[in-house]
Amino acid sequence: MSDQTITITRPDDWHLHLRDGDMLRGILPETARHFGRAIIMPNLIPPVVSADDARAYRDRILAARPEGSGFTPLMTLYLTDRTDPSDVRAAFADGVVNAVKYYPAGATTNSDSGVTDIKNVMPVLETMAEIGLTLCIHGESTDHSVDIFDREAAFIDTTLDPLRRALPELNITSEHITTKNMVDYVLSQDKNHGATITTHHLMINRNDMLVGGIRPHYYCLPIVKREEHRQALRAVATSGDSRFFLGTDSAPHADPTKEAACGCAGCFTATNTISCLAQVFEDEGALDKLEGFASLHGPAHYGLPANSDTITLTRQDTPVDYPETIATDAGSVTVFNPLVPLHWRVG
Repeated sequence: MSDQTITITRPDDWHLHLRDGDMLRGILPETARHFGRAIIMPNLIPPVVSADDARAYRDRILAARPEGSGFTPLMTLYLTDRTDPSDVRAAFADGVVNAVKYYPAGATTNSDSGVTDIKNVMPVLETMAEIGLTLCIHGESTDHSVDIFDREAAFIDTTLDPLRRALPELNITSEHITTKNMVDYVLSQDKNHGATITTHHLMINRNDMLVGGIRPHYYCLPIVKREEHRQALRAVATSGDSRFFLGTDSAPHADPTKEAACGCAGCFTATNTISCLAQVFEDEGALDKLEGFASLHGPAHYGLPANSDTITLTRQDTPVDYPETIATDAGSVTVFNPLVPLHWRVG
């Protein structure tokens, strides 16, 4: 590694929304440009609940790849109160899925079909623990009495810790963690528990979203938190701890649906994530830890090999330019603005 150039194993994205149809075709190239693989979220309408659904969605993603792209989608099933353990077992045995996604019903975009009570899905989770299939968790309480900024912390006590105690052999990914509470909890676990951290939660806090006017393109779920939580995320992401790795939660919405009276949740970061991460890791004096976070820890957690090829980042004195929006046939999508100059260019 020199002061101006870094070569790392090609990264993967362990939490990605690609949507479908025109939106999928418009935004997939933004991920395929830099990432080798991605765990694909199943919260379409209707959701991806069966192996046949996952196969069909995978085929649509593969058909939308840019010419010559080797990007590989890793599919997930959407867990519902009616999910059949035998269906999950068969989908995993056939190599169709790499994970099952647990949304508490109503927690986020297109999650109305999610789990109403974790007791309803324990037979599925027991099967997953038996066969070694990973559970990806959107870890927020949906109790309306819990403040939106406290929902992740509340989820630890009400759902996550009881589940960990009941099924310690189940491999869990706590997705898009946002609080020091969750950082500390994952650090307390000695096996079978990893956590993804998004690009945007490393770079913005709730002041960036709310002070001086509401900025809808910073509205996401889980919502951005206080600065002390952002600092906890940055510290653990850049620490080299293999339990923490990249999951962008890049979530495209057409601009009119974001800039509305009741706007959609999600930040679209696929286009500039790698430059953003390099800037964060440089700022924290941890460029030597970037490859682990972006490229190595995630595959190890999912029992997969790291990618065999590499990407190169070059530091330049002038800031890297990225488009403000990505044009798709489903509408224009605003690219995440990190609020700081980015000096690391990929390629």
